[in-house]
Amino acid sequence: MSFFGDYGGLYVGETLVTPLLELKQAAQNALQDDTFWSEYNELLRQYVGRPSPCYFAQRLSGSLSNVKIWLKREDLNHTGAHKINNTIGQALLAKRMNKHRLIAETGAGQHGVATATVAALMGYECKVFMGEEDIRRQQPNVQRMKLLGAEVIPVSSGSATLKDAMNETLRYWSDVVDDTFYVVGTVAGPDPYPWMVREFQKVIGAESRCQMLENAGVLPDCVIAAVGGGSNAIGIFYSFLSDDAVELVGVEAAGRGLDSGEHAASITAGRVGILHGAKSMLLQDENGQIREAYSISAGLDYPGVGPEHAFLRDAGRVRYETITDKEALEAFKQLCKFEGIIPALESSHALAQAFKEVKNEKNRNILICLSGRGDKDLQHVQKILKNL
Repeated sequence: MSFFGDYGGLYVGETLVTPLLELKQAAQNALQDDTFWSEYNELLRQYVGRPSPCYFAQRLSGSLSNVKIWLKREDLNHTGAHKINNTIGQALLAKRMNKHRLIAETGAGQHGVATATVAALMGYECKVFMGEEDIRRQQPNVQRMKLLGAEVIPVSSGSATLKDAMNETLRYWSDVVDDTFYVVGTVAGPDPYPWMVREFQKVIGAESRCQMLENAGVLPDCVIAAVGGGSNAIGIFYSFLSDDAVELVGVEAAGRGLDSGEHAASITAGRVGILHGAKSMLLQDENGQIREAYSISAGLDYPGVGPEHAFLRDAGRVRYETITDKEALEAFKQLCKFEGIIPALESSHALAQAFKEVKNEKNRNILICLSGRGDKDLQHVQKILKNL
């Protein structure tokens, strides 16, 4: 098993142990194969549109003081988020393993759309499990998945959000492992998913590092990314881990406030436990039962976090902060106002933290992972703002 310090591992039922070990071997072989990477990188270039720009937000920076804000524009990828980097890699693995169907869980819907997209591209049958609450919040993405040929399967158990969708996907996979590939959407879950997904998302940080040196002439002083499961954050952090002068900040969803109990801050307010096959920081009650997470953002209301994030917190390499719904909404509006860019609510949490970081005079260049665009959130945001 692969661990990140004390975190990670393979804590699943017997039915899934062999398929996961087979997947790990296939992934290790593929990641050492130049032909695999050539096909992957060509698809990123020709189909996804990479490299995504590292954009200097001039007007937004001008509204602040003594700081330059740079945006890694993952929202400009095909399908509108960073998720496509991962689904292309996993779909290519599925082809190598001779699987015929892709399944996935989704919260905000971006991973579901990205999975449905690569299924259409490569000729796979596709099923996407999605909580009924998230289906209500993310109708535009539900419609996109169906148009792309995927079957969207509603999940009504628990809070009917991302955790419950992942539970149901794992149950379903247990019955169909022989011909089905489970495309996990984040750096959580059992080994090998945390490190495998990171390998497909680290292109974000690799590009960003080169682009900052080219465009700004220096590395960023601070890199900020939202953290739910944590794939966009690991993706942009990874290439900066050895640069001690670059501060790395992960942003969790504080929802209605940490004191309210209605939040998704697993690292900040959680305890060590096991969920979805891995040991990490989780939201739990006094009896060790998983607590329901809450966030205005469907992509952040997960009661756990990828094990590598828990490790990086313990190691002191990444600082984890929290942003409330109200702060995220204000950042959402500010980016629209000053740059003509509508961000995803997930990305808005990172933006809101950047506004706080400007008080640190050492942070002259702040790089934010703009992990996705906000088209999917518009109806949800407009309804909330109207009620306010």
